[in-house]
Amino acid sequence: MRIIAGSYKGRVLHVPNNLPVRPTTDMAKEALFNIFRNLFEFEGKTVLDLFSGTGAVSFEFVSRGCEQVWAVDKNRNCTEWIKKAAKQFEMNNLYVQQAESFKFIKRSLRSFDIIFADPPYAMDEIENLPDVVFNSTILKPEGWFVVEHSRRLDFSGHPHFFDHRKYGKVNFTFFQRKTGE
Repeated sequence: MRIIAGSYKGRVLHVPNNLPVRPTTDMAKEALFNIFRNLFEFEGKTVLDLFSGTGAVSFEFVSRGCEQVWAVDKNRNCTEWIKKAAKQFEMNNLYVQQAESFKFIKRSLRSFDIIFADPPYAMDEIENLPDVVFNSTILKPEGWFVVEHSRRLDFSGHPHFFDHRKYGKVNFTFFQRKTGE
């Protein structure tokens, strides 16, 4: 895997084979960040990467100038790998926490401009994830929430639904919290 753009462009992530992850493909990640670039400026944004796995999306946000990026994953091997890579790249604004993502959302005292979630496709609770996010204070007003998921899910009826994009087997659904909500 590689970092696609920004100040760390071209850096290669040598991810260990023993991580229990399904990384977002470079093609899908590049498409995702092209969409983001058209929606908002990265500079000054705070980001939460839930189910962060290899941290590839977190590294991309840092590389593109986000102020703070939080990577959360319940797997200790994943969080240790992200910490090690962040230290190697001297990414001092990437914070890593080992935690179950749903519990993190409910307990967090922070709020974020952007939340990206890439849960395991087979996870039953994915369907509830948008409601959990929007029923908490974790997403700032005008904030964006994006979930990566399989094609079996359709979030288009959700009140905060914004857009859906498909890249091969990868689906991204975009949600936005409006001011005053």
